Amino acid sequence: MPDTELRHTFTVAAAPAAVSAHLAEPANYVGLSPLVVEVRDVSREDEATRYTAVERFRFLGFLRHDNPIVVTLHLDGTEAVYGDVVSPGGVRIGYRFDLEPDGDGTRVTDTLRLHAPFGLLRFAASRARAVQLARSGILTGRLES
Repeated sequence: MPDTELRHTFTVAAAPAAVSAHLAEPANYVGLSPLVVEVRDVSREDEATRYTAVERFRFLGFLRHDNPIVVTLHLDGTEAVYGDVVSPGGVRIGYRFDLEPDGDGTRVTDTLRLHAPFGLLRFAASRARAVQLARSGILTGRLES
């Protein structure tokens, strides 16, 4: 299955613990990822949090498709939040937010590793990149206000 990696680094004026706490809460992904409109079925286990997120895709301005994805989330102290996403259509995403102190703030490295069936990777990667870039601004705005 074809794959690609997307990486984006940015700085947030909040401590790593605050960034980690925000990224560790499934409900915070509504709006943090511009496609995610709902989070449901959250279950917390010792080492992982699992939930279903609903991504809403719009086509031609009035057509919409709600895409339920299964997300697994792990914490590595305040140094990283990571996990994987299983989406219908064979799209799989491994994600990782590495969090490093940077003065009074945090340097966040947002890495996505996408796997998709042939012919779908370009579409999935373009959507994932747009979400990744928007997420940095949204997270920055949430934690700096």
